[in-house]
Amino acid sequence: MSTTKPVVVYGVSGYTGRLICEYLRELGVPFVAAGRDGAKVREVVERIPGIETADYEIVEVENDAAALAEAFDGARVVCNTAGPFIKFGPEVAEACLRIGAHYMDTTGEQDWILHSRETWGESFAEQGLLLSPGIAHMYTVSEIAANIALEPGGYDTLDILVLWKGLPTYASTQTIFTILKAQWYYLEQNQLIPWDHTSAYNVSVPGYHEQAIAVPWGGMSHPIWFEHDPRVSSVRAIGGVLNRAVMEGVGQTVQMFETQIKPLEPEAQEKALADIASSLQADMPPRENPRLNRSVDSVHASGPLGRSHVVIHGNSNYKQTGLLQAFAAFSLLQEPPRRAGFASACQAFGYRELLGQLRAFGLVSEPVIERH
Repeated sequence: MSTTKPVVVYGVSGYTGRLICEYLRELGVPFVAAGRDGAKVREVVERIPGIETADYEIVEVENDAAALAEAFDGARVVCNTAGPFIKFGPEVAEACLRIGAHYMDTTGEQDWILHSRETWGESFAEQGLLLSPGIAHMYTVSEIAANIALEPGGYDTLDILVLWKGLPTYASTQTIFTILKAQWYYLEQNQLIPWDHTSAYNVSVPGYHEQAIAVPWGGMSHPIWFEHDPRVSSVRAIGGVLNRAVMEGVGQTVQMFETQIKPLEPEAQEKALADIASSLQADMPPRENPRLNRSVDSVHASGPLGRSHVVIHGNSNYKQTGLLQAFAAFSLLQEPPRRAGFASACQAFGYRELLGQLRAFGLVSEPVIERH
């Protein structure tokens, strides 16, 4: 079994996979909608507005490298949304190497990003293929803002804040609890330094009077993307949702993990965390409403003699993720990435180009820039 479609979206039974398919339809890209439960994938895809105008096929496949390679053979790009990625991602990455396809995902797991770089970075680069975990609103839009903040030069430190209004999807909730088992890092003078998992901060939010609560959120991807960037020596990234009650609950859960779950055996840890995650979000969330679901990405860049602050206001953060994935796939069908192997969305496609797409689809505002 193989496909004539150039793009595979794996994990379409979830909300983010559906949105990627929606934007691939708008960009006119033929695609395979794949997942472990074909009936569920079909149910999700057939509810996409205008799906009758799309060129697509549905594939049911087990999360096994050989089975995935056989099902996806012929595709040039795989967009993976089946998380937690540290649990389900290795088979997809291996399948991409076998068939010579670019790999992208939407991860928020810093340990998976590090594992991807160390395990497959060189192999993908040798084949001229892109390995880009973490192409998603919560990481890419703030990375765009960070690059804009760095444009004048002379800055060496990034202070990144990502906040949004809404509720995590089922897969995102599973990831949030999975990362509690991992080590998290920030970048300090070119060294990755472990975070205290219980860290939490009251933060001022551009455009809002009320303060919000932000946490390291697994360390985020930014310290890894900028780790070997000669412009930058220190990066801290924190984030969360613009709902204090929810974030207070996150803090309580972290404390509970540290005191009650962490001492358990690994299998017991995983079961306990999965049970908590399922109790919080077991269904697909309601479709985003731009009047309600908003995002704020704020980045301070600083150096010995200067300061730069960039804010990008947006809406519908999961739609932002869907578009970023779809455009990245569309771009890879037209030309090679700017950087092969392990690379972020901005490194592979250009931060101004990604910003232009988000602006064109009405998902983010023009960046607000202050320099001192």
